[in-house]
Amino acid sequence: MGTPHSIVPNTSLGRVLIFAAVPFICRMPTTIAQEPALDLFHAVVVAPSGLSTPENKAVEMLVEEVAARSLARWTVRQEWPADDVPVVAMGPADKLSAFAPRFAAEVTGGAGKPEGYRLKTVGGRTAATVLVVGDDARGVLFGCGRLLREMAMTREAVSLATNLDITTAPKMAVRGHQLGFRPKVNSYDGWTPVLWEQYYRDLIVFGTNAVELIPPRSDDDAESPHFPLPKIDMMVEMSQLAKDYGLELWIWYPAMDRDYADPATVESALKEWGEVFQRLPHISTIFVPGGDPGHTHPEALFNLLAKQTENLRQYHPNAQMWMSPQSFNPEWMEVFYGLMQAEPQWLGGIVYGPQNRVSLPVLREKIPAKYPIREYPDITHSLACQYAVPEWDPAYALTENREVINPRPTQYAHIFRDCDDYAHGVITYSEGCNDDVNKIVWSSLAWDPDADVVDVLRAYARYFIGAEYEESFAQGLLALEQNWVGPLLTNANVDTTLQQFEGLLEGASPQVKLKWRFQQAIYRAYYDAYNRRRLLYETALEQQAMDALREADRLGADLAMGRAEEILERALTEPVAQDLRARVVKMAEALYQSIRMQLSV
Repeated sequence: MGTPHSIVPNTSLGRVLIFAAVPFICRMPTTIAQEPALDLFHAVVVAPSGLSTPENKAVEMLVEEVAARSLARWTVRQEWPADDVPVVAMGPADKLSAFAPRFAAEVTGGAGKPEGYRLKTVGGRTAATVLVVGDDARGVLFGCGRLLREMAMTREAVSLATNLDITTAPKMAVRGHQLGFRPKVNSYDGWTPVLWEQYYRDLIVFGTNAVELIPPRSDDDAESPHFPLPKIDMMVEMSQLAKDYGLELWIWYPAMDRDYADPATVESALKEWGEVFQRLPHISTIFVPGGDPGHTHPEALFNLLAKQTENLRQYHPNAQMWMSPQSFNPEWMEVFYGLMQAEPQWLGGIVYGPQNRVSLPVLREKIPAKYPIREYPDITHSLACQYAVPEWDPAYALTENREVINPRPTQYAHIFRDCDDYAHGVITYSEGCNDDVNKIVWSSLAWDPDADVVDVLRAYARYFIGAEYEESFAQGLLALEQNWVGPLLTNANVDTTLQQFEGLLEGASPQVKLKWRFQQAIYRAYYDAYNRRRLLYETALEQQAMDALREADRLGADLAMGRAEEILERALTEPVAQDLRARVVKMAEALYQSIRMQLSV
């Protein structure tokens, strides 16, 4: 469970993207030495009565996440405090006069759009007011999330810029990630409801408004040795969490039975799916892929989904049914286009992801404009996938392989911006927390496609690692991406990246060393460096073996071949960089203990 990836050959697929090198410029944690900031350590939260459950969850999240990162213990009140203390006043715009009456005349709400908010600081350093005004319940939630990622929090200080004034709303209506509780993942199957709630919060802070689950029956094994609960029970827990926080709850629901043209098969499927629909307290949308798994002719699939939509709405009247033409062959695609022209009333939209035969612009042109398209990008895999690492060095591909910890911020920003004009939203494909950085990048860009990806990484570092790591850790993530650019044999930046992360590790507190995101970066830095040391060593051995073979005319073929074999055997009998390999194994075990990562899967 806590060992490095096995060596499995595979083939890299995908487009070639070229990016300029980004230096990792900060060796030790940086200190924040900027203009004077508001001191919020002793702040009081003012929130009105009568808030909805998601709005109350926003208040709870704000107070608890501040406490988790500092020794500050904010209290929550409904009335403005009489004493001269900093105030964080938060709530929906239609209750502004109730929670911030002195500012109601001069401060408007957010952008006036769904999920929009305004975040504004007012007043002096020690008696300041921070206003979080949401255009709706989700606006309050995401406004609190933005406040959390804007603050600099250490154990004994909580501060915020004095001149903050942000009014914003998301571009994309759907911004989410598939979080499948199933055996075929590298971490999720070991997560408890407590861990799931924390991860929901972590994603919410960066603008995520949707999660996608997987039903009890899919193309996975029935059980995992890591499961803390049965699949359906965990689905209920995760559905309830989404309801409590006001998130969309999607289910990726494959149609896997052999023949949906058979009425008995359809009847059985209606019963099976209906039992799941009935158990879950909250469902927004069902998404049925056309294949992988499942292989049903479009006409039979459309007939099934029309009936399943009626089935779904018995228990969730406002839920939608979406599907994808994934894995359809050319003949089936033509049938699909014909069915779409009939504009079926039960269909809510179309999903575009891996194994779609046409490009996203072509799909958008071919189907009626009334149907929105949601992207389904694979951000979790590194080769033999939709967006393989371009020209990945074979030494990485054969060892770190398909599902390694894979921060690719600049590459995924490029890919996102290629397609965002055609999509209504995005829910990414994920098989664990190895792609955590990529999730945050996609959520952030789905909110604001013009966001600077380096600023996103700075916010990631500031919030998840610590304010003093804002620049150094962000640059470290960029450096890890650059470790994979170009031939490993000549990429000396790999060694520099390790030196920088070892500097961060040396200066880190015990609390920072226990953070799984910090551990992930350290793991990758050691793994990359070990791979390079091994490649250099074994390439030199290969050259020495070739030199020995060139002596065959003088020594004789048998003796020359024997010497060459002895030289090559040193890769196993005298392996290089065992200190680095030991650190990889140690960090793998740390990751299993902290976040249940299973790095041999």
